Order: sequence, then C-alpha cells, then structure tokens
Amino acid sequence: MPVRVVESSAPAQVSGTDPGNRSPLPHSSLLGAGQAFSGTQNVSNQQKEEAWRVNVQIQGVDLEHGYLCGTMEALNVPMADTPVITFWEGEIVDGKNYTFYTGKWEAVREDDMRHWSKFPSFSPLQGQVESDGGRQLDLRNYPYIFMRWKEQYFVNVGTDCGLTIAGFYYVCFSCSDGSISGFYYDPNSSPFQKLELKTVNEGRSGFSFSSYELQ
Repeated sequence: MPVRVVESSAPAQVSGTDPGNRSPLPHSSLLGAGQAFSGTQNVSNQQKEEAWRVNVQIQGVDLEHGYLCGTMEALNVPMADTPVITFWEGEIVDGKNYTFYTGKWEAVREDDMRHWSKFPSFSPLQGQVESDGGRQLDLRNYPYIFMRWKEQYFVNVGTDCGLTIAGFYYVCFSCSDGSISGFYYDPNSSPFQKLELKTVNEGRSGFSFSSYELQ
C-alpha cells in the first residue's frame, strides 16, 4: 500500500510434470491461518529514503484452489494518524490454478519477468517460465512458494487516506524459515518497493486485528 503517486540458498532441481494430474503444493506450517509476519516495506523514491513497519496475518489458506487471504498493517505512515490496515487476497503460483503470468492488474508478461527475476530463488525456473509461464514445472517439492497478493479494501480508514491499493505484490515465501520477500507493482507508484517479512511466534500472532471487523 504505497503512497499514491499523480535470498539465497541454492534451490532444489525442479522436474516437469503433467499439469492435468498435479496435486496442490504441500502445506507449510509457516503459511497457515493465524500465522503472523512482521517486517518493513521500503517506499523510498527519488526525493527521500523511507520505510514503513509492516505486520501481516494470514486469515485463510486453500491450497487446492491456490488461494489465501490475510490482513496487512502499515505503521508509521506519515500521512496517517493511525496504522493503516488492508484486507488482501492472494494467488498461489502452482501451475494448475495460477501461473507466473499475471494477465491482469495492468501487468504484462514483461512486468512479470522483471519482478520475478528479482528473486534469486526464481533463477532456476526462469527458462521454463519464459517458455510457457511455468505450466510444466512441478513446484510441489520446491523450497519456495511464489504468490501474488492483491489488496482489496481498507479495513479501518477511508480511500482518502493518501495511500493506494491499486497495485499488487509479487511474493516469494521460504518454506524453510517462513521469511517473505516481495515487490510492489503499480505503474503509478515508485517501482520495486520491497517487502521484507519474518515469521512471528511460529503461528501465534504477536499483534491482533481483533478490534477490526472484516467485511
């Protein structure tokens, strides 16, 4: 949710498979409902360096359909009197429900490749993705999970808060330690705003959104 504007161990080898018979990605205990993450989002631009503290909590995960959702809380936002909370929905790149190609939200394939290629863990997959979007990749045993997170609405502030949720995040999740890195894409915002999160309390949130009612 940037201001409105007018990793890296060697991953395992990935083998091809028939996408028609593909099982969902394996469940990671660090990517389950209730799991919390904390870190920063770099929102620097040409005028100044700036980073916000960010908390994320997973609200639900459906691996069979490549879906997850959660809330994101941005703290120390200069133009806001209170932390800004958004609800987001995510697409898990599994080759069955979703591929590495976004196909919406003003992102074309060139945008996808520019952002995915910023993750070192994507490098072994790049050739196959450029060929067919990664549909023939078997990601079930891959040590990273790739996702897109799209904020849907503000939970506790109005749309006049000075922030935008028009874009979305390219996200990479490490199955080994639960760390998350991401890059925000919005043609009208500063490019490549980096999100860096670490897991909090291994499934027990260190913060709470309970005072806000999700729609």
